[in-house]
Amino acid sequence: MRASLQLAQAGLNVAVLSKVFPTRSHTVAAQGGIGASLGNMSEDNWHYHFFDTVKGSDWLGDQDAIEFMCREAPKVVYELEHFGMPFDRNPDGTIYQRPFGGHTANYGEKPVQRACAAADRTGHAMLHTLYQQNVKARTHFFVEWMALDLIRDAEGDVVGVTALEMETGDLHILEAKTVLLATGGAGRIFAASTNAFINTGDGLGMAARAGIPLEDMEFWQFHPTGVAGAGVLLTEGCRGEGAILRNSNGERFMERYAPTLKDLAPRDFVSRCMDQEIKEGRGCGPNKDYVVLDMTHLGAETIMKRLPSVFEIGHNFANVDITKEPIPVVPTIHYQMGGIPTNIHGQVVVPKDGNPNAVVNGLYAVGECSCVSVHGANRLGTNSLLDLLVFGRAAGNHIVESGLKAKSHKPLPADAADYTRSRLSKFESSTSGEYAQDVANDIRAAMQQHAGVFRTQSSMDEGVVKIKAIAERVKGIHLADKSKVFNTARIEALEVENLIEAALATMVSAAARKESRGAHTVNDYGDSTEFPNGRNDKVWMKHTLWYSDGNRLDYKPVNLKPLTAESIPPKVRSF
Repeated sequence: MRASLQLAQAGLNVAVLSKVFPTRSHTVAAQGGIGASLGNMSEDNWHYHFFDTVKGSDWLGDQDAIEFMCREAPKVVYELEHFGMPFDRNPDGTIYQRPFGGHTANYGEKPVQRACAAADRTGHAMLHTLYQQNVKARTHFFVEWMALDLIRDAEGDVVGVTALEMETGDLHILEAKTVLLATGGAGRIFAASTNAFINTGDGLGMAARAGIPLEDMEFWQFHPTGVAGAGVLLTEGCRGEGAILRNSNGERFMERYAPTLKDLAPRDFVSRCMDQEIKEGRGCGPNKDYVVLDMTHLGAETIMKRLPSVFEIGHNFANVDITKEPIPVVPTIHYQMGGIPTNIHGQVVVPKDGNPNAVVNGLYAVGECSCVSVHGANRLGTNSLLDLLVFGRAAGNHIVESGLKAKSHKPLPADAADYTRSRLSKFESSTSGEYAQDVANDIRAAMQQHAGVFRTQSSMDEGVVKIKAIAERVKGIHLADKSKVFNTARIEALEVENLIEAALATMVSAAARKESRGAHTVNDYGDSTEFPNGRNDKVWMKHTLWYSDGNRLDYKPVNLKPLTAESIPPKVRSF
């Protein structure tokens, strides 16, 4: 919607396809804030934000893209403010900012307040603000439409998409001069996830089937504070406001692992520390399988002002009053750092004729489905909403500047819808086979077991075999209900074909990366003199590219040169 707003305001004819009503998209679940070095609450500048993001990425992020994002951050936040987003305020009227994990001042010396927040409903407020602005700009919304496949012509340019209208079950071709994917992540490939049921990696599936590689899919972020047993997210803003993680002894255990940042260390680090406490027998509860997040010392007034949604989540999903007792939490899959490879303009790029970043004409991707690689091997909290705003706006501007109005539509290929028709007709003609959700549940169970917080080489290799076997079963899914109108079984069957692409990309990429880096922590590759933190920069400081065709891997270099700033050379990550 940030991209469509730029396009609609420029007078272009924009259609936004959405599986759900736009304000029900998963951005609504983002709670904590938008990272930007406004410096309202403490001394800050974009150089500090840049340093934190590079360090957070474990030196797998592209430094030109990271610099671009951090420099643009204050501008996009002030734009949102002018659109009417209801940020919390300081007494002097400026935007309220809270501390967040991994965000520091003076290059790691102390925590900084950088997360621009609207209580703990920042994503909700942002989504509604952008939707209202799009309605005002007369953007066309196609609600409850599911895009199925990209249409590419003989030259490889993208000229439109095929899409299913859920209400009627009809298949349509949407011809377009430019297609932009903003389809979110594929967190539903895991059994325990903070992601909504709609997050099935549809854009990733579309790209993979169209021959476009997926980048860095081995890197998945576990959020430290998912409600134990429910998976519902408790924002990092809780710890930003002063909440403390405790083990069964009541100890604030993060002081042992991260003496400087304590509970506000980056997410991958905190998740591993929590997992270690549980594995070493200091977990809470009858099964000692979770730790607790304690907010009781903050006081009811602060909680109701700054964390009202968290209070409700405590009641609804844990039967806990967070003003009086701590809440059980476990690391839960949350965010995919990888995705469709793009440049800083949002253009999709693929290796071609010796160029690792050749542009695919007519195709853009932004947000969690894309990989500009600002997040590298681990994303800092608040950088996801920032990523959406900065690159949504940048893609919109780039499309406007490409002179789209003057260009004519490229002709559609004669077989434009044939591939999608064959996918749908396979379901229509099926007489036996497996139920889509049974296959989906097996994907989730396998991913949870073989691609968790701590990985081992043998477990990942086993996971590859399992997921390949499940991929064969996906070909034999049976659709029992052949009806057309709002047939959710058909939608779910189509979603499983997207889930399996994301699962294969993740498992194959992970098993091939023989090191520990960021969220990809492999027990076989531990800390050593030659490889601090288990990271092997000589061999593995490169981006993974996974191709669906042939299930093969390729690699491309990480860009360590920023646009104008000093490059930040790799070093050991400590907090």
